[in-house]
Amino acid sequence: MRPLGIEGAWVLEPEVFPDDRGTFHEWYRGEELREATGHVLSLAQANCSLSRRGVLRGVHFCDVPPGQAKYVTCVRGAVLDVVVDVRVGSPAFGRWEAVRLDDTTRRAVFLAEGLGHAFMALTDDATVVYLCSTGYAPEHEHGVQALDPGLGITWPEHVRPVQSPKDAGAPSLAQAREAGLLPSYEVCTAHYERLRTGRPAQP
Repeated sequence: MRPLGIEGAWVLEPEVFPDDRGTFHEWYRGEELREATGHVLSLAQANCSLSRRGVLRGVHFCDVPPGQAKYVTCVRGAVLDVVVDVRVGSPAFGRWEAVRLDDTTRRAVFLAEGLGHAFMALTDDATVVYLCSTGYAPEHEHGVQALDPGLGITWPEHVRPVQSPKDAGAPSLAQAREAGLLPSYEVCTAHYERLRTGRPAQP
């Protein structure tokens, strides 16, 4: 795994073994993830979403704590997967990084608690699966508008974005910050330390 430009996010570029039967690859190895990132992904929920071309999901993030780390890959078709640093006080606050996930390269992305996540389907029947460290808790879930000009994510120009009413109505990054919805970088880093050591974070 190699780190992305945003602290707390990594990409896996696995070796894919093809033969006359098809292909094989290891898309998740817990020990490799721990060694590369310092994080342990405690699996609490696994999700699968099917999207037609143009569907734009996110930017989603959770309160920290409890937070929700994610390990994401695309098993059919292709998506543009985007990690957004929404942690107030982070040196990379407001920055984003995009990775194409598809059924050829078999890349996967890991993002730690407190980071925002979004993706756009680049093909019909784009199928994304992701492992989550905590279960769905709507009272802790928030969103930022993925098309916010202030955020400036470069989505593919040739694909018309299709959003759910909830995602389309999400606040801008600035509005979410003003409303106190965004996680704190200081709280997030203390949370990461607590998860690594198994001890309460120091105030």
